[in-house]
Amino acid sequence: YGFINTCLKSLVVEKYGEETWEKLRLQAGVQDSFLTFEVYKDEITMQLVDKACKVLGVPADIVLREFGKYFFEFCKRSGYDHMLRTLGGNLYEFIENLDALHSYLSLSYQASLIVTAGQEMNAPSFRVEKNEDGSMHLHYYSDRRGLCHIVPGIIGAAALDFFNIEISMKIVNQTEEEERTGKKEHIVFLVTQNPLFPCKGKNEFSSSSQCLVDSEKQIENQLNKEDLEKAKNTNGDRGNSVCPVKKSHWKTLRGIITLGKGKLLRGFDPVYPKSLWIDTKTFCNGLPFHMVFDKELKVKQAGVSIQKIVPGLQTMGICLDQYFRIVHPEVPFTISSIQKFINSQFVFQTRREMMPESWRERPMLELRGQMMWMEPLQCMLYLCSPLLRTLHELEERQMHIADIAPHDVTRDLILLNQQRLAEMELSSQLERKKEELRILSKHLEEEKKKTEALLYAMLPQHVANQLKEGKRVEAGEFKECTILFSDVVTFTNICAQCEPIQIVLMLNSMYLRFDRLTTVHDVYKVETIGDAYMVVGGVPVPVPTHAERVANFALGMIMAAKGVQNPVSGNPIQIRVGIHTGPVLAGVVGEKMPRYCLFGDTVNIASRMESHGVPSKIHLSSSAYQCLKYKNFEITERGEIEVKGKGKMHTYFLIRNKSATENEIMGRP
Repeated sequence: YGFINTCLKSLVVEKYGEETWEKLRLQAGVQDSFLTFEVYKDEITMQLVDKACKVLGVPADIVLREFGKYFFEFCKRSGYDHMLRTLGGNLYEFIENLDALHSYLSLSYQASLIVTAGQEMNAPSFRVEKNEDGSMHLHYYSDRRGLCHIVPGIIGAAALDFFNIEISMKIVNQTEEEERTGKKEHIVFLVTQNPLFPCKGKNEFSSSSQCLVDSEKQIENQLNKEDLEKAKNTNGDRGNSVCPVKKSHWKTLRGIITLGKGKLLRGFDPVYPKSLWIDTKTFCNGLPFHMVFDKELKVKQAGVSIQKIVPGLQTMGICLDQYFRIVHPEVPFTISSIQKFINSQFVFQTRREMMPESWRERPMLELRGQMMWMEPLQCMLYLCSPLLRTLHELEERQMHIADIAPHDVTRDLILLNQQRLAEMELSSQLERKKEELRILSKHLEEEKKKTEALLYAMLPQHVANQLKEGKRVEAGEFKECTILFSDVVTFTNICAQCEPIQIVLMLNSMYLRFDRLTTVHDVYKVETIGDAYMVVGGVPVPVPTHAERVANFALGMIMAAKGVQNPVSGNPIQIRVGIHTGPVLAGVVGEKMPRYCLFGDTVNIASRMESHGVPSKIHLSSSAYQCLKYKNFEITERGEIEVKGKGKMHTYFLIRNKSATENEIMGRP
């Protein structure tokens, strides 16, 4: 069930983080989340455990043991705390009743509307034996091989939490299952337990216990014949206590009680009648689903309701295994196997071929109850009830509530479980909707990231964020930045001699290379108009190295252009590059398709540097030269030239970066 996989995910996320879980699940090839009551293949859990061992670099037995400890805590947090605490008063009783807990849970899980036909809870089974030295042998049966190391984690955590004892568990036997039908894993653990008391505390405890015993003996000695006679005479007065004992300050001293003819006892000793005061007819009617059978499985007695459903049982002496098969625990139908698992709940299922014609098309009836060995009679008593989870199952078998004895809680269980299943179905629907919303939210987040990436490619991030929030973006003045313009030499002639698609392909090839370089050198691409490409350094985020960044970008442009083919001549295209440094005003223009634009004479001069440049050369203004001349660049003087609209200007050519290789300029490893 998804509950197990959800627990495993929670463990990894809680102890190792979301990134580790994401890496683990991707390697295992499983989804990110699981529905609690949904049935998933065992292979998913096995894959997750296997990948967890590899990703975390931890042996499988340690991973499973840690998972067992965490699974116990996860169950408590998930609402099973009180259910687990009430299983038994000690560790032996706790383990002994684990199968009963699984049986109860199967009522909900198997009857849940999201479990399809044939998918049933396949829980492990436990059997425990006490040893003379106080240790226990725990028998673990499972269809799933390789998960036995979870058991010490779960049992150890329960022992520490519920009973305040530390236990050690080691495997003493591991075989293919022989006692039960089918080839299943059978692991035998030796369980030794040690109370969690410090040395001093242990002595105090032992001393207190001894004092308790001595005190009780002293009290008995003080009870003389007069006290006993008084107890005898006043025994009938149920409203008054005749115990002269004052409660001990240890709070564990049991009061001495009077029973029968004044016999004083510290505990409970049942009283049995000399003969059974119930006739056979009343017994068979009062327990309508019981059966008694001997060592040869011959039926000696059966309740009236089970006789009604399985008429063959009216023939006393027939063999029980002809009409029933054992569903749980999966043991051979022999008296010795039943005696070995006598503390387990037994589930019988009717055999279809032995049922009356009217039952052939219905689901088979299942009975669940306990076995009780009657030594004097050498017979086994099976006290059971119909295993029915919902009213629907009752109707399928054409049975009625009246068929179940009024004292049998199965009547209430069916009605209560019906209501609980409706609540579970609602909970499951909410869980599925929650999962759908989570997936939609994840997809929405992915689409949001794509949209933001596209938006940030068109506008600076801080500007885009302000526009998203509905704020007005104020224009900003930048005292110094470096602007670059480039264009393709003889672009007009190329356009006249080529198909439009060839021009688009050529420009796209060139601009993809240039765009990558903007990321390498961290400069901002302002716009492209036709063959013109414009970038700026120091805007929108001012940086002192704006001129060096743009200069390195320009050198990369010249190199990158050599890889773009002229569609007319087939030779590499040539570009002209112009750079100028100065102040600008920057701001967003327009509401539809807003653009982040630069304004000022610096833009005009940078454009003039490009238009008055030389093919495959980087043309610098004097202000750009002043920023670069001490920055380890090789620069040659061009001299004074006439610049349209600006008159005479002293300009330079950027040749190379003396301290950077071509690979560094191009951003290659």
